[in-house]
Amino acid sequence: MAHPIKIIAILKARPEKESALRTLLEGMVTPSRNEPGTLRWDIWQDQADPSRFVLDELYLDHAAIAAHRETPHFKHYVSRINELAERTAFVLDPQQIA
Repeated sequence: MAHPIKIIAILKARPEKESALRTLLEGMVTPSRNEPGTLRWDIWQDQADPSRFVLDELYLDHAAIAAHRETPHFKHYVSRINELAERTAFVLDPQQIA
């Protein structure tokens, strides 16, 4: 049975790259939110460390994630992210959610 999938990505901007990282992430918001299988796509910024951003993504199912990863905006993100930030991502299955 299909279930929602959460992705949390923690992005730490490389030195002198915070502005470029912010621009890259902001360019992902509208097209990602407009994808049919996207339930949530938000950017958070760490209060203690403004160079750290957290992506909070929620997708309908694995097929929605696969479709997201084939979009031009995601491919552009992948082509740039490693030069702009250190990235740690978690792909999560629901356990106890409301």
